[in-house]
Amino acid sequence: MLPVAAEYPLLNIIWTMFVFFGFVLWISLIFRAFGDLFGREDVSGWGKAGWSLLIVLVPLFGVLLYLLTQGKGMAERQVAAGKRAQGEFDDYVRNVAGDGTASEIAKAKELLDSGAIDAGEFDRLKASALA
Repeated sequence: MLPVAAEYPLLNIIWTMFVFFGFVLWISLIFRAFGDLFGREDVSGWGKAGWSLLIVLVPLFGVLLYLLTQGKGMAERQVAAGKRAQGEFDDYVRNVAGDGTASEIAKAKELLDSGAIDAGEFDRLKASALA
């Protein structure tokens, strides 16, 4: 009884892996092109419909044509979206983290000046803010 692997040589396995990888790459490019196309605001509805028909009817040619003609803009839009997301994340972290050490000490000083806390409590708050 011969092993099953002998009926499918190693080079055929490697070729199958390359073909499968190329297919997955091509499908991901289609999704990337559609995602970029429908995320754009500078293209009219008719333009989006035309690009969509081209990509659906002649997929390989349509995707390659879209990448060749719109590739630079895709990269710029991707970078802008990344910067926008990073800015939103930074704003969120700043809001959650609070105002910082100086403002905590200033608030403690205001409490000390108003008489709400004593000097010992102010020193403890100041030490915890600086820690």
